[in-house]
Amino acid sequence: AIYEVKYHISMKKILFRKLLIDCLKFFVLSTISLSTIVWVFQAVNYLDIMVEDGRNYLVYFKYTIYSFPKIIGKIFPFTIFLSFFYVLSKYEENNEMLIFWTHGINKIQIINFFLKFSLLITIFQIFLLSTIIPHTQDLARSILRDSNINFFDNFLKPKKFNDVIKGVTIYAGSKDQNGMLRNIYIKKLSRDGEFEVTYARSGVIKKQNNTNILVLYNGENINGKNDNLNTIGFSKSDFNLSMLESNTTTYKKIQENTLLDLITCYNNLVIDNENNKKKFTSVENCSFSNLHNVLGEIYKRVIVPLYIPIIILVSLFLILPNKENLNYTKFKVFNFLFGLTVIIFSETTIRLVGNTILSNIKILIIPLILMLSIYSIIFYNFYLKNKKL
Repeated sequence: AIYEVKYHISMKKILFRKLLIDCLKFFVLSTISLSTIVWVFQAVNYLDIMVEDGRNYLVYFKYTIYSFPKIIGKIFPFTIFLSFFYVLSKYEENNEMLIFWTHGINKIQIINFFLKFSLLITIFQIFLLSTIIPHTQDLARSILRDSNINFFDNFLKPKKFNDVIKGVTIYAGSKDQNGMLRNIYIKKLSRDGEFEVTYARSGVIKKQNNTNILVLYNGENINGKNDNLNTIGFSKSDFNLSMLESNTTTYKKIQENTLLDLITCYNNLVIDNENNKKKFTSVENCSFSNLHNVLGEIYKRVIVPLYIPIIILVSLFLILPNKENLNYTKFKVFNFLFGLTVIIFSETTIRLVGNTILSNIKILIIPLILMLSIYSIIFYNFYLKNKKL
């Protein structure tokens, strides 16, 4: 008797481990595959941006690599649901679930096992969204901050106003095969309201002492300040391109801050303010105008992952009916659509986030209510079936 008990316990562990490993294998494979597909399409878009911005290909490569964790975070809920839905469907179709029932494992035990495991996945998702993704996004932004515009020939397109450089607009009427520009117009603005307009009949980009210079020929330079204009003609003039900055956003955005930084920001803006304490914050881009975005980002990283146990519970509905049931196929379709609805709903609730914690209580408890409701439905369904038997 003792041997049989030990045997059944050992078999239960083996069966649970086998089912879990199959789900995780499919999850890892589908996550990497889908993330790579999305990354390739996104990398193509980034290539166009980098070329127009004049960055070199090493900057482009590093920037796109650091975007990969963000893609994983986006598709994470879908691949989790897809993995459990697919594996459980295959187990039912291949009659592999019968092995569990013959070894005394009931459906509630399977559901409880995966519900506990879903909590570990939830913690991992929170860590991914709160620490890894913000860090990699900040690294990507730092690459742009620390890089220079290298390929000026790429963004100086003829018959187009090129405003990639901050405070500078460049226009060229034409460009020949040798890189010679014709009918060049340059407008440069400064912070104190001064402006400088340069017109040249021709020009070419040259590199002198590792510095990019736009050499202009036969033109005029007009300086404006306080309604005063000064015009100077020239036969040759050098316009230094290397000292100019790109228009690309280089400051740290809200989503690039860690969860701890966001909580610190909220604490400084709201809690300390209510207590009449003015506290200096080192969190970049932390201001009252961004308070809604700060709370939305906190909600996305902490509350939205709580829908993962719900998504897994929805997929576990598949083990309740038997495949011999005439409506089993319709049930699978409904189950899949319901799972997608939960995923979409979890993302759209971010729009309901208010500016205070108290105003967000309702949407904070939605995941808990949904999880308890779905679990109650499963448990009640299982209890009714056992009672009939």
